[in-house]
Amino acid sequence: MTQELITLPAHKYALSLHTTTPELGLAISNFADATRSNVWNLGRDLSSYVHQYLIDFIQPQTWADLEFIAVAKGPGGFTGTRIGVVLARTLGQQLNIPVFGISTLAAVAWLHKNNNETAIAVEMPAQRGQVFGAIYQVNSHTLDITALFPDTVLTPEAWQDILANCNTEYQLIPANSGLAATVTNILELSYLEWRQGKRPNWSEALPYYGQHPVEI
Repeated sequence: MTQELITLPAHKYALSLHTTTPELGLAISNFADATRSNVWNLGRDLSSYVHQYLIDFIQPQTWADLEFIAVAKGPGGFTGTRIGVVLARTLGQQLNIPVFGISTLAAVAWLHKNNNETAIAVEMPAQRGQVFGAIYQVNSHTLDITALFPDTVLTPEAWQDILANCNTEYQLIPANSGLAATVTNILELSYLEWRQGKRPNWSEALPYYGQHPVEI
């Protein structure tokens, strides 16, 4: 029996944030007739200006219009990732609405989803010569995404071994730049989870740095 998906209440919106790079990505949508997004290259000024950019961006909507929030939880830069997750958690706590932490790599995979359902392998440079790697399967019919190999930090050699032993056809996508533009994909992935009835508490949104999640 197919699960009936929930739809967003009238006049409600969802907001997503992407701060895992020096760029700030923001997106807002009611998933009906109003969606907008923007990306700003703030560099080292990200922490100083993110709040003002967000306040300006959300208008003419208000905080009370938000049904849930989504945030890129990493992998990515340590400081930027932390800024975004802390901001999303704070808003979720103050507004008493769900907060979805979405993988940066999953958002890239979702951006490159294809009709032939080939798996998407995403790789991103990490510190100390390592890489972040993940393999995702996207079902274009049910619009589900599954991690065949979850986000992991590993040596380039180990990542190549994972790819060589992958038992399914895949498309390799390097995630090197322009990641903040996937803020709309972050929003779409969170909406899929919301429609399935998931309502994560703000405290469940934790950054992924390539190690065990840390409490904020």
